[in-house]
Amino acid sequence: MSMTTTHTGYAHTGATPRVADLLRRAGNGDQAAWEEILLRHGKRVFATVRSFRLQEADALDAVQMTWLRLAEHAHEIRDPEQLGGWLATTARRECLSILRHAQRTPSACKAALEAVADPFVGPEQRVIDADITRRLWNLVSELSPRRQTLLRALFTDHPRPYAEVARSCGIPPGGIGPTRARALAQLRDKV
Repeated sequence: MSMTTTHTGYAHTGATPRVADLLRRAGNGDQAAWEEILLRHGKRVFATVRSFRLQEADALDAVQMTWLRLAEHAHEIRDPEQLGGWLATTARRECLSILRHAQRTPSACKAALEAVADPFVGPEQRVIDADITRRLWNLVSELSPRRQTLLRALFTDHPRPYAEVARSCGIPPGGIGPTRARALAQLRDKV
């Protein structure tokens, strides 16, 4: 029987690697095993996430978190042959988590309306607002440099696309949401 190597690095003998073997290898850092798992199940994860119609950055976060959960639990999967279902369920849970978090966070329109200066606000309130803003940015300056850069890039008068923010901050696009959430949680703890 002749053996050839497939594009995933596995010797092709006519049989595909078992999922249990792939999970074991992936859990041990075997890149070829990860590539085979991505090849087999990547479309399913993306389709599950797409069905939630999230914004692009949130969808990327959900996909990234799904694969991270697999990396964290590759050795704990009880029924490896049902990995596709496990990944779809995990992707759904990540999407629902993002949606729950979005409901607790004020919408961009509401935040923008609150940020617009009220023409009837007196000079005292403007001084108070300016002081609050100064204090907030002082708290931001106490965060790690990466989180500072991200928050300054996201909360500006001239927002930029996530891809551009990701490049300027040195963060993968799928990492912006989780990093932003951790930075904001850290700020809330300081207040």
